[in-house]
Amino acid sequence: MPVDARVALVTCAAFPDLWEDDHPVRDALRARGVAVDVVRWDDPDADWSTYDLTVIRSPWDYVPRRDEFVAWARGVPRLANPADIIAWNTDKRYLSELAAGGVPVIPTTFVAPGETWPAPAEGEWVVKPTVSAGSQDTARYVLPAQLPQAEAHIARLTGGGRTAMIQPYLPAVDTAGETAVLCLPDTTGELTFSHAIRKGPMLRRTGEHKIDPGSEDITPREPSPAELSVAAKALAAVPGGAKRLLYARVDMIPGPDGTPLMVEFELAEPSLFLSYAPGSGDRLADAVLTRL
Repeated sequence: MPVDARVALVTCAAFPDLWEDDHPVRDALRARGVAVDVVRWDDPDADWSTYDLTVIRSPWDYVPRRDEFVAWARGVPRLANPADIIAWNTDKRYLSELAAGGVPVIPTTFVAPGETWPAPAEGEWVVKPTVSAGSQDTARYVLPAQLPQAEAHIARLTGGGRTAMIQPYLPAVDTAGETAVLCLPDTTGELTFSHAIRKGPMLRRTGEHKIDPGSEDITPREPSPAELSVAAKALAAVPGGAKRLLYARVDMIPGPDGTPLMVEFELAEPSLFLSYAPGSGDRLADAVLTRL
């Protein structure tokens, strides 16, 4: 173990002592003799050069300041996950790259400022911005009845200079739920399956439903071989290789034929659900020690 190792766990003003689900890794690092500071990403007095490693955890207020957040990440000398990954993964247009690379991704249409959505005649659809966290500005609409509301939502996003994304609502989320597969480094540094959870449905059919951390219906889950295969394909497509990552989360829902489709690939600031998997905080702490 490095002598006098110092680690910063990055948060935001809303969670001055971290989101509680990250306490297991904080406590495990301190138990291993590492000096751990919890620091806001936008703290003007923070000296990031003094840390042996800076680990992004809960800086969830970055969304309206995403450019500032990416610039901050590029200025941190030893950051996990790396700054180029943060830049790539904080805009969900990465989904189109993964789909082109053969990862089974939920069909997604992107509407940039100045563009319009070629709306289908019917169905249930989810509208959200490509830059968001915690389901901010996300809503579910039934067409054709709620087409005006869906189009108004898209227009509001694009009118504000944001890119909107539209995905079909997968009914399996109401029954099977969403599976999040969490991957952490093994003793060789390769990202491997650590644990998984099930998330229940979060979007009502009318209006926008903003999710607060902790409001989700979460339980531990054993992922299927098909879900683990999707996670492996996603990791294989990470720009620069997945071995650079300290953590990864692959969210997926069964598609119309029952096969899992990835809805998000979380590499920037995901909840890791450490409190739902005994030992996972220790595994992440050991991975941090390896990086040190």
